[in-house]
Amino acid sequence: MRKLLCLLAATALFVTGCAGAGSLGNGGRTLVVAIVSNAQMKDAISLKGEFEKNNPGVNLKFVSLPENEARAKITASTATQGGEFDVVMISNYEAPQWAANGWLENLEPHMKATPGYDENDFIPSIRDSLSYQKQMYAVPFYGESSFVAYRKDLFQKAGITMPAHPTWAQIAEYAAKLDDKQAGIAGICLRGKPGWGESLAPFSTVANTFGAQWFDKDWNAKLTSPEFTKAANFYVNLVREHGEVGASSAGFTECGTQYAQGSVAMWYDATSMTGTTEDPSTSHVVGKNGYAPAPVDKTQASGWLYAWSLAIPKVAKDKDDAWKFMAWMTDKEYAKKVGEAYGWNRVPPGTRKSVYEIPQYKDAAKAYAQPTLDGIANASQQKTMVSPVPYPGIQFVGIPEFQDLGTRVSQQLSAAIAGQTSVADALAQSQKYAETVGKSYQEVAG
Repeated sequence: MRKLLCLLAATALFVTGCAGAGSLGNGGRTLVVAIVSNAQMKDAISLKGEFEKNNPGVNLKFVSLPENEARAKITASTATQGGEFDVVMISNYEAPQWAANGWLENLEPHMKATPGYDENDFIPSIRDSLSYQKQMYAVPFYGESSFVAYRKDLFQKAGITMPAHPTWAQIAEYAAKLDDKQAGIAGICLRGKPGWGESLAPFSTVANTFGAQWFDKDWNAKLTSPEFTKAANFYVNLVREHGEVGASSAGFTECGTQYAQGSVAMWYDATSMTGTTEDPSTSHVVGKNGYAPAPVDKTQASGWLYAWSLAIPKVAKDKDDAWKFMAWMTDKEYAKKVGEAYGWNRVPPGTRKSVYEIPQYKDAAKAYAQPTLDGIANASQQKTMVSPVPYPGIQFVGIPEFQDLGTRVSQQLSAAIAGQTSVADALAQSQKYAETVGKSYQEVAG
């Protein structure tokens, strides 16, 4: 932990361009909100005028950053108690760990003091993933699992029927058939961009269903096991042979753009992708998409569980106003604001049960609402893994060291996808990184 904090302190030197948290802005207080620059967050920024109008004297300043950069800056600021941000966007990876470290405000008193907020309306698995000792320390903005989007028109043209529960072998077969380089259409889009929250998210679900583990129950690193090797070869070969252009630098955003432009026949990624695939203002494939569960190999289900969420650093100066903003952005009414302003397909999914009862949303989301809920419901270690593991998490290893370890392994995976190294060499190097982490937990257990 001392090494981690030293690293974060160095990183914190690069957290620039924002006023101090809780500072006085022009004509009032400024809340500094650090978020990831995904589409749903951009909608929230555009709606901020409503919050400021209803809360005179409170000005919102958003620091919106790409995912990898946002993770580094938010982690550095929160861990070192830098106080740069009043509200931070984190996930179910960080929330329980940071709560245990005493870095976050307990939100239970704030929720209970807010009429109509109704924390029991949150989808249970999402709520539990953001809790520590049964207390919520972050509230979800949107939740997700993963599934496959596919072009129904291209499947029909090729004479292919997507099974109700596809396997990865079938997906690879379909990708080969649908890959049409002459027409500029790749068979599938899979993330290859380095980052533990980028390429490792989909890859880890593939590894899980192939029977792989990051560590066994005794914290022995398993990244060169037959199962992990098979999964890595499968993933790398599939994306190299039938994947998108520029795969080694393609993340969620890049895959979304290519799929929405009609350049990809299938896309395996977050269930929240529908804000991109079904957006008539930017997508060329609206109404042409089907959605199938995360593919499997040895398990009954696959996919991940993730929630982009909002939290208050323990050192934030203006916690009451910070909570008012968070409540506004995550309450039952927010979905209606987005639906009415931008279209119901852009409502943040996967958090509140009540959203799925809104008639307009049910109509707009009829192709993907149930697959999203099913994916979230099935996202547990018991259903998506072959053997027990000593760590929490599905697409991530829920330990502090994983931010560094996962990033290093993802860089090796990306290099293999780019053809800069072999899968065997990439895994051999990754195994060394993992062994160092595993040994530290073995020493604690011993």
